[in-house]
Amino acid sequence: MNDAESAHFRALESLYAAAPVNRLFESRLEIPAPGVARIRFTIDERHFHAAGAAHGTAYFKMLDDAAFYAANSLVTDRFLLTTQFNLLLTRPLAAGPVVAEGRWISGRRRVFVADARLVDAAGEEAARGTGTFMRSRIPLAGLPGYRL
Repeated sequence: MNDAESAHFRALESLYAAAPVNRLFESRLEIPAPGVARIRFTIDERHFHAAGAAHGTAYFKMLDDAAFYAANSLVTDRFLLTTQFNLLLTRPLAAGPVVAEGRWISGRRRVFVADARLVDAAGEEAARGTGTFMRSRIPLAGLPGYRL
């Protein structure tokens, strides 16, 4: 990883931390390599549905974010937008730590495909998702929080 790539990854991590929606979740983004993103977060009772497990909104948010940042790690000038996202929820998430692991699959010009999975504290996969992301007209450099 070169210095420019590392600076871009740290700026994306800062952008994630600055997003107002992330005040609703105790979470932290890490981009360790091109096309890879990891979000560590904690599910608690605020995220539960009436039956006492994490609501699907928490699954979607973390899967989408992990896949999105895996893809946007490959784009240094523009913010990507989610255009489609498919979810497979395989087990309920209880309160506790969860990791969303995102990985770029294909695309380098206009449209990107990335997937993500959620892994609970026991190491069990709880969900998986695949998304498509498109370059927007929004420059990364103009977004609050994106600091090179």
